Formats: sequence, C-alpha cells, structure tokens
Amino acid sequence: MNERTTPPRTVLLRRGEVHSPADPFATAMVVEHGQIAWVGSEGAADSFAEGVDEVVDLDGALVTPAFTDAHVHTTSTGLALTGLDLSAAPSLADALGRVRDFAAARPDDRVLLGHGWDAARWPERRAPRRDELDEATGGRPLYLSRIDVHSAVVTTALLELTPGVRGKAGFADGEPLTRDAHHAVRAAAFAAITPAQRTEAQRAALVHAASLGIGSVHECAGPEISSEDDFTGLLRLAAEEPGPRVVGYWAELDVDKARELGAIGAAGDLFVDGSIGSHSACLHEPYADAAHTGTAYLDAAAVAAHVVACTEAGLQAGFHAIGDAAVTAVVEGVRAAAEKVGLARVRAARHRVEHAEMLTPETIAAFAELGLTASVQPAFDALWGGEDGMYAQRLGVERARTLNPFAALLRTGVPLAFGSDSPVTPLDPWGTVRAAAFHRTPEHRVSVRAAFTAHTRGGWRAIGRDDAGVLMPGAPADYAVWRTDALVVQAPDDRVARWSTDPRSGTPGLPDLTPDADLPVCLRTVVGGRTVFVRPGE
Repeated sequence: MNERTTPPRTVLLRRGEVHSPADPFATAMVVEHGQIAWVGSEGAADSFAEGVDEVVDLDGALVTPAFTDAHVHTTSTGLALTGLDLSAAPSLADALGRVRDFAAARPDDRVLLGHGWDAARWPERRAPRRDELDEATGGRPLYLSRIDVHSAVVTTALLELTPGVRGKAGFADGEPLTRDAHHAVRAAAFAAITPAQRTEAQRAALVHAASLGIGSVHECAGPEISSEDDFTGLLRLAAEEPGPRVVGYWAELDVDKARELGAIGAAGDLFVDGSIGSHSACLHEPYADAAHTGTAYLDAAAVAAHVVACTEAGLQAGFHAIGDAAVTAVVEGVRAAAEKVGLARVRAARHRVEHAEMLTPETIAAFAELGLTASVQPAFDALWGGEDGMYAQRLGVERARTLNPFAALLRTGVPLAFGSDSPVTPLDPWGTVRAAAFHRTPEHRVSVRAAFTAHTRGGWRAIGRDDAGVLMPGAPADYAVWRTDALVVQAPDDRVARWSTDPRSGTPGLPDLTPDADLPVCLRTVVGGRTVFVRPGE
C-alpha cells in the first residue's frame, strides 16, 4: 500500500495560531479523513485529545492553508534547480564563466541545459553570442533559455541537432532564437533528456514546492513547451508519491487530446502572443525600443472557436496573453463564444487567461462580465516593474505604469489566482504575496489578505473548487505550518496594526510582509491530511 492509498491519520494541532475565517481567534485544529474536522480554541481542544492518532504541539506557530501556485512548468523548474541557473549572473562575462564551469562539471550530459539569463539587467546589454557559447562549452550542445522562456541562445552543436531550424520563423543569425525556431531547438534539447533525468527533475521541483508550503501546483504544459510523455509522467509521479497535488493543463487546440492526456483544460500556455522581454508580446502600439508591435499567434476567431469547443466538452479553455492587443483578442474571442453558446455557460466554465499584464479598464470589465480568471504573477512586477525596470525600457514609463493592475481587477470582481510561472520567477509564495501588496506602482497594490487569498483559495477557485484553500470544517486538509514573527492586519493605507487578529472585523492576522521583514519559514506541509514535508530538526 503506497502513501497515496494509506488512510490519512487523525491529528490534533494545538497551541498555535490557526488562520481560519471560521474562528479568527482559533488556536487549535483537528484533521480527520483528509479533511478539516474542527477549528477552535485551546480550551476546547482537550475534548479531542484522546480520540486522535497524533497531537502536534505548534508552540506558537502559524497554521495557514497551503499555497497553490497557479502557473508552473514543473520539469523546467526541476532542471533549473539541478542544472545551470543564470538568474543571479550580474554580467555577460560572469554568465559565460558560469557556462564554462558548468560544462566542465557535466562531462557526460548529452545536452547542457541552462536558464535565467537576462541581458536587460547586464551592463553589456546583449545576449551571449553563439561563438562565445561554443568556446565556453568546448563545442558541445547547449540550450540556454532567457528568463521569460520565450527566447534562447544555443551553440552551433545544438543547431546541428535541429534539422531545418535555420529556415523557421524566429531564426536570425547572431540573434537569440524566438518563435518556431526556439520551439524547435527546445524540443531537440529536451528530447536528449532521459526519462530518469526527467523524473529526477520533476521530483526535485515537487519536493522544493512542498518545502515552501505549496500544496498544489497547476502544471502548464503543451506540445510547444514540453511533451506528452513529460506531462503524463508528471501526473503519474504526483499520483504515486507524496507531495503537492498537480493539476494539469495541456495547451493545444485539440480538446480531445487534452482530455486523453488527463488535463482538466486545453489551456495554460496556449499562446496568443509571447513576452515583453523578448519583444514578442502583441501590442496595439509599437515597443519603445523596437519598431514593431510583437507577435500574434492566435486571433479572436481562433480564440472563439476554442472556447466554444472547450465549453461544449466540459473543459476549461485558457490562453497565454500578455500584450494589450493579445488580451483584446482573447476578450473579443470569448465574447463571440458567449454569443454562440450562452454567457451563463461560458461563465460557469471559468476559463482562464495566463499573465494578462497589459489591461485597460475596458478589458478588465470584460473579464468580469465573461467570468474569466486572471492567473497572474506578482513577482513579474517585483522583477521588471518600476521606472527603471525592463517594462519601462520596452514600453516607456507611462505604459509600464499600467501593467499588472491587481487592485483594479479585484475592484471589478475578477477572480485572481497567483502563481510564479516557475522557472521564470522562483517558487516563492510569501514573496509573491509581498510583491502584490507592495506593487511598484502604488495604485495597483492589494491588501496582504487579498493577495494571500489569491495565492491559496484563488488557485482552487480557478479549477472550479469553491470548498478548498481555506481552513474550515469540510475543506481538504491542505495546510502549512510556519515559524514567523508577530501577526498583523494591514490597514488600507498600508500601515499595520500589531495584533494577532482584528477584533473589530474578526479578520485573522497574517505575517508582517513589509519589505524589511523576514518572510515566514515553512515547518511542515500537509496535503490531504498526509504530511509531505517536515523541516529537519522540527
């Protein structure tokens, strides 16, 4: 009998702070049959003590719902954890040195894999050239994706393993590869990974997620991103081994294929456009630093046809749309689908838009009208926002200030689900909540409480579950235990009051996430009543 089929234990947690809307002063909780059975005060906990399998003394720790990361590329995340990560490289010269050291340390790899370079942050302001990478690797195949994973640089040896790549869209000699050329070299590089290496990477990613209090991840896979074997192997691994839940999305217009592979939606990174950093997000007006408007992969008619097909099949549709023109195409397409199959059916399906960075008041209102979930990544603003950030370089300061308008989305009633797009930005749930609460553009900030909800309950609602992501009787027992400082309640003007709960509103407190505060440390993660992570020494 494996871990997934072993009945979960009955557990009493006591002497802590339990973040529950059922009782904002709760200090204890009972878990039974994989569900939350009770939350309440320490005094009442004594009546449960003799009927449980285990008693956990929280010693003042905080218990919250486990986080859901609503946009993850699990295998790529694992490969970044176990492979070459250039996200911290301060310069091109340093990055090339890291490539050289990595190649020397991995003599048996058929293809060298790396990720995370960002020339916009380097003093040289340019990507590595192919001849530089050829020299650094000793002529071996290398695939090195940009931080947004929408372009890559490669060695000559990898080009030679990718027949016809020079004739594909997105190939320009001496420039990073984009579009079809990028998809081709990525497929060639990932095809060289053995099944054992792939499983090792997936396991590493899920173990890391569990160590951060993440109880669920939404895998955004597809034929241009990974492979069918990668996707089905991940779903199988998650079903067989203890760890976070994996909810699978397959980004292909073939609805039957998505269902066949076990996906809950033909959605995720179904590309309507590319990314801002790679100049491939589709805009209404040209880039500030390039004389074009990016790339459109799907138009409104294609979006409409896909939404109709998914709605009629009982699956979620979803699209990757970053630029304002791409978001407009999605809105127009979904509205056309609603005219055909009915607005109520479209709203009930909870179709998704991934990233949705460049929004206007009109498209925000359309999201609310059509019941679209905005699956967004606050860490993008933390990394690329601000008047001197990459967004401002690509779009100009005025347009950059409009990006990622989380507060406007919430005010309009648009459901938010937070994620990382890992490995684009790291798995970092509390950092994500902080990024949303302290957005670089103040008018886009949301409260810590709202951000926390978007990263816990929001991910469950995005898959059609309204009964989860919260510590209330009857909810799935997916929770995390944290070591943290005093709890606070954020006031509307971003000041904080240092009490564990707000007696005026019955609002449970959350950790202090102001920029100079230490983030909470995960001590234990539980999924469906089964412990999937315990910090050593706890």
